[in-house]
Amino acid sequence: MGGIAAIASQAGHRVTGCDANVYPPMSAQLAALGIELIEGWSADQLRLAPDLWVVGNVVTRGNPLMEAILDRGERFVSGPQWLAEHFLYRKWVLAVAGTHGKTTVSAMLAWILQRAGREPGFLIGGVPADFEVSARASSSSLFVIEADEYDTAFFDKRSKFLHYRGKTVVLNNLEFDHADIFGDLADIERQFHHYVRTIQSSGRIVLNGRDEALKRVLTRGCWTPCEVFGSPAGWEAGEPDGAGAFEVAWQGRALGRVRWRLTGEYNRMNALAALAAARHAGVRPEEGVEALAAYQGVRRRMQLRGSASGVEVYDDFAHHPTAIRVTLEGLRQRDPGARILAVFEPRSNTMKAGAMKDALPGSFAAADQVYVYTSALAWDAAAVFAPLGARAHCLSDIDALVATIAAEARQGDRVLVMSNGAFGGIHEKLLARLGERAHTPG
Repeated sequence: MGGIAAIASQAGHRVTGCDANVYPPMSAQLAALGIELIEGWSADQLRLAPDLWVVGNVVTRGNPLMEAILDRGERFVSGPQWLAEHFLYRKWVLAVAGTHGKTTVSAMLAWILQRAGREPGFLIGGVPADFEVSARASSSSLFVIEADEYDTAFFDKRSKFLHYRGKTVVLNNLEFDHADIFGDLADIERQFHHYVRTIQSSGRIVLNGRDEALKRVLTRGCWTPCEVFGSPAGWEAGEPDGAGAFEVAWQGRALGRVRWRLTGEYNRMNALAALAAARHAGVRPEEGVEALAAYQGVRRRMQLRGSASGVEVYDDFAHHPTAIRVTLEGLRQRDPGARILAVFEPRSNTMKAGAMKDALPGSFAAADQVYVYTSALAWDAAAVFAPLGARAHCLSDIDALVATIAAEARQGDRVLVMSNGAFGGIHEKLLARLGERAHTPG
């Protein structure tokens, strides 16, 4: 919603916004655009008398402002609907969908197009370091969007991506997630197929050739040419060297070597997806490979937040068992000799409900120590993580969690904090505690 607000402002509209909690980096981005932010949902905001209310999917019936909007008969739409009707309808939309990697692939794709001189617009669920903003309107015909399968609004329970009529659509992977709105994987596959039905026949689907769920989606019907990655039939990534560099090939023909700062097989697959999508938009693969060498990543995707007492503290958005596993494996591959202290906040609705809790212990296999924040959980974290034995530590107080981690951490350790929220500022608190330790005599 912050990204949509930014695009509306750049398009010349006067924009204000409200939320229960307003915090950086999005609050800083919006303030820089002159967008007034109001904390809370007071019905007093009706005095703003806007031409249109754009409603995000965190808003529910019973929200005081929403109830006032309904009672007054004010005009309102969802964020995705507004974007589609007022901005995307005349664009070549490059949409990135999938359970994992949407933000990373979208950022890579936007960067490749930027380096090729195409100046794309974009709406991304994180902040790419190469742009320092999560959304941008532009005069280019190309627009990159992170196409989320989560529902649109309380009055529109379709997946958001159904509003984004993509010409180039990346289907990156598909697993069960969002247990608060989907009953099972088949429910999500159905939404993905609804999306496939909207893709023009003159477009392109960039498909993960290893994903069985996506293959099931396409067997229901597909009217668009497909190009696969992760398969000898299409795009492939060679084995990385010690620095993480790898060869890119298309149907067995070498196209170049990506030399970059990222690690892990998932990131190599993400790169293939971005290269394939960019090629469909007219960027030569060789240009794409060169652009990825300069790609700086996305905030909150293995982002180094700081170091103190010889301990590096990283931040990552991982909150699904698969994402946790591959993130830890990527860090282990990069720093094989370091101890990894994994810190996890089960914050998403799916995690709080415990829908995939039994998969969690295995996802932390690459960590030396595991710290779990247990506040507001509907399940017994200590019992779930018991298979990890003394490696697991479950605490319900953030200050106690920080103290426990700081007491265990030693020089050369990597602390990886994983949450899809602000996690109570734990990164800064931990760095401060480690810094105090460094200045304590003796």
